Amino acid sequence: MNQTEEKIIKSCCRTCHGGCGVLVHVRDGRVTKVEGDPECPINWGSMCAKGLSVIQMAYHPDRLLYPQKRVGKKGEGKWQRISWDEALDTIATKLMQIKADYGAESIVLSEGTGRDYEPYFSRYQNLLGTPNLLSAGFVCYVSRIAACRVIAGDHIVADFDGNPNCVMVWANQVTVTNADEYKGEGLNRALAAGAKLIVVDPRLTYLASRADVWLQLRPGSDAALAYGMANVIIEEGLYDRDFVERYTHGWDEFAKRAKEYTPEKVAEITWVPAEKTREAARLYAQTKPAAIMWGVPIENTSNCTDNNRILAVLMAITGNIDIPGGNVFYPRPPIRNISSFALFRMLPPEQFEKQLGGDRFKLAHYQGQMNTKVVWDAILTGKPYPVKALQIHGSNPLITRADARYIYKALSQLEFMVVADFFMTPTAELADIVLPVATWLEMDWVADTWKRHGYALPRRKAVEIGECWPDAKMFNELGKRMGQEEHWWDNWEDGLDYWLEPAGLTWEQFKEMDYLKAEMVYRKHEEKGFRTPTKKFEIWSTQMEEWGYDPLPDYRDVPESPFSKPEMLKEYPYVLTAGARSPVFFHSEHRMIPWLREIHPDPIVEIHPETASKHGVKEGDWVYIESPRGRIQQRARITPGIDPRVVAIQHGWWFPEIKTPDHGWDRSNCNILTENSLETCDQAMGSTNLRVLLCKIYPVNEKEAC
Repeated sequence: MNQTEEKIIKSCCRTCHGGCGVLVHVRDGRVTKVEGDPECPINWGSMCAKGLSVIQMAYHPDRLLYPQKRVGKKGEGKWQRISWDEALDTIATKLMQIKADYGAESIVLSEGTGRDYEPYFSRYQNLLGTPNLLSAGFVCYVSRIAACRVIAGDHIVADFDGNPNCVMVWANQVTVTNADEYKGEGLNRALAAGAKLIVVDPRLTYLASRADVWLQLRPGSDAALAYGMANVIIEEGLYDRDFVERYTHGWDEFAKRAKEYTPEKVAEITWVPAEKTREAARLYAQTKPAAIMWGVPIENTSNCTDNNRILAVLMAITGNIDIPGGNVFYPRPPIRNISSFALFRMLPPEQFEKQLGGDRFKLAHYQGQMNTKVVWDAILTGKPYPVKALQIHGSNPLITRADARYIYKALSQLEFMVVADFFMTPTAELADIVLPVATWLEMDWVADTWKRHGYALPRRKAVEIGECWPDAKMFNELGKRMGQEEHWWDNWEDGLDYWLEPAGLTWEQFKEMDYLKAEMVYRKHEEKGFRTPTKKFEIWSTQMEEWGYDPLPDYRDVPESPFSKPEMLKEYPYVLTAGARSPVFFHSEHRMIPWLREIHPDPIVEIHPETASKHGVKEGDWVYIESPRGRIQQRARITPGIDPRVVAIQHGWWFPEIKTPDHGWDRSNCNILTENSLETCDQAMGSTNLRVLLCKIYPVNEKEAC
């Protein structure tokens, strides 16, 4: 008689940005249930739909389980299963030949959003010798780290552990989506304890409906609204005089600029009534301690850097920097950081200076980030040098990057492309080699360390499925095949011991712990100052000044708006905001998971009732959304929670259920509409304007509907 084996494994989720403590139930070598771990101090047992559905992802019949090579033309969908040895040997041979012929810089490595394998990936990059690592960071999260670094020395995070009495949530839906450091439970607990809530969002979200003050701004006008709040705080003497006088650099110049942004002027720019701006400014400045948490919408625009800087300045002038319940600098756990693990010193400075776009986007270059357009241009034009190969891990740029048709053209002309993913995505369909990636259920890992919440958590392997490998194992084995043997391990997991070495721990010891966390110390600036050239919080950034940028944050309108392009309004009368989040998807992921598609079967465009009536659109109709770059269709949701002048669409859409190789990538993909010229990017960070543009809408006829 066979005996059933059952066990519960404590682990750490990574179905979205992850980090939530989980309990994984395993029976006879198969995961049967996943639930939140009530003992985890960052989610206290709460779980989202994405994490709860990971079993359907891991055991999905369409999941990639073996390495494959393309046997037909690109985009034909003809694949052949191969061994790991053949896959790795093919990749290593081809990349080394391209390196010999064109230089390491002709190989671009690309990663998705926060996949946790960054230490291994960056180590592989630096040893390979390419300065070109393409991540989502230049439009998401790393851009805010970079902005905070130059003015405050490090990234600033809302301190829910310190019990804020006021929270200003700016362009974020932390209770339903993946918000980097944060889990929604932290905010929920603060609100339950009585904290005041200010929400800045053009849409009536769940959080906006709970807010004490909701600021429904025009999409893309964030910096102007923040300056309007600064104007009120300064004019009414609500700023922290002691902090400003002792710890800031550039106050007088900033106050002079803020004087220009009266609430009445700001109302014209942002559509937020002047009294609403005053109300929010007073509530935030007078309720101590107060914290700001912001999301990627302000970073997906051409004003990315200054959007980030001005919010950080609001924290500083109200004295909410590094105090309990304010915005703080969490110390990192005592393990190797990505920089030391990645062996950045192994990439010669002269090679780093070859980074595409590095001479133009200097803040991005400073943070090791790069703009995508320069990569697609180099593929198609060979300038400033040719890009011949692209190795992509956990990213689907054909769906997630601006100007999707241009990307399709570039990827179609690459000499060699490798994609590592869970499923055959539209991007993977254009690859030469596709590698099957292990989910977080299938690997040991030191998790969540890239975030700035101060924790490291053990992710414990629960099962093994097919021939799927962790990305880190791929880098370890590829590196050894490419002449980097002395810098890699016989077993990739030995690198976990190396990672943990400064803490005096091995992986075997760490996996018996619940977490590792550094001791928090507040008000570090009172003893040490800030890690900036002036040792002060630099409202006036000396580093930005040195690079030739405006040393103060400023407001610049997005490239297409009723103000910047009024001549377009006759044909494209609506402000389009793209990227509205769904609680069940993570960017372009999870649309093949039955539970999640049942909850959210179709892409959604939100339209005000007045606007819908004007165009003869009813609830549930398929609607064309068109910009000068193209058109897509999404299904209408009629809602009074949006301005009649604004249309909101979702991002990340493709259709795995369409079994042709294109998977319908251009039907509802918002990046058919976006543009990606270098002139309209954020000139410091290179961030593309993914979020805000002008559009028109009209009904889809029955024959053309998705």
